[in-house]
Amino acid sequence: MDTNRNNRIRQANREALAALAVYALYFLWWYFSGYGIGDKDPETYSYVFGFPSWFFYSCILGYPLTTALLWLVVRLFFKEIPLDAEVRDIPAMKGENE
Repeated sequence: MDTNRNNRIRQANREALAALAVYALYFLWWYFSGYGIGDKDPETYSYVFGFPSWFFYSCILGYPLTTALLWLVVRLFFKEIPLDAEVRDIPAMKGENE
């Protein structure tokens, strides 16, 4: 493998791990705000914009925050890399250059 291909694979792995980390944070946010706040007697719930606070924070607020975080991660950590193979990486077809 040449260095250019190794760099592309390394960058793709970094980007995949960054996206997985953001979604892991989203899952933790969703789980702890949903089950942490919502694990009480329904009579004691507080409300935000008419929704129980556990639902508002876990489902309504969590998604836009995650979307904004993903946008930020893409802008800061993702790089434009060519995914097509270079001409020298493609073996010559039979009958070419003869």
